[in-house]
Amino acid sequence: MRHDTLSLSRTVPAAPSAVWAAFSDDAIRRRWVRMPGSGASYEHDFRVGGGETARASFTTLEAPPEVLENQSHYLDLEPDRRLVLAYRAVVDGVVRWASLVTVELEPSDDGRSTQLTWTEQVTLVTTTDGTGDVDLAHLRGGIQLRLNALTLAVREHD
Repeated sequence: MRHDTLSLSRTVPAAPSAVWAAFSDDAIRRRWVRMPGSGASYEHDFRVGGGETARASFTTLEAPPEVLENQSHYLDLEPDRRLVLAYRAVVDGVVRWASLVTVELEPSDDGRSTQLTWTEQVTLVTTTDGTGDVDLAHLRGGIQLRLNALTLAVREHD
């Protein structure tokens, strides 16, 4: 087991309300929150006490298919400013990691862009390499890809 904290920031060229909509509006959300693989299903309830469950089957050339599942619960939502959620990532029925995520949205001085900061406190329950280094690199890369997709989804929606 390993504990760590990841923090990534980026400027999104849109007002905080547009970035917030990327989290809260399912039509926009599906453009950037996607499970890899096939047969993906999503259930989303954007409210404190609600959450999201996403499932998919992922196949690579060198391994048997894996069943992936992310289960999240919203703990705090402050529109256009902050959201806090807890989630766990499950592969083939085994919890790989559990995280507490805080997403902060700060408007620019002119209000036309948003500084988004994603802070994730993660507990790696099961590691790939025994140290968790590979898993943390995978998680950081996944967050960066999601934030890239979020930025694109917000731009396309405006």
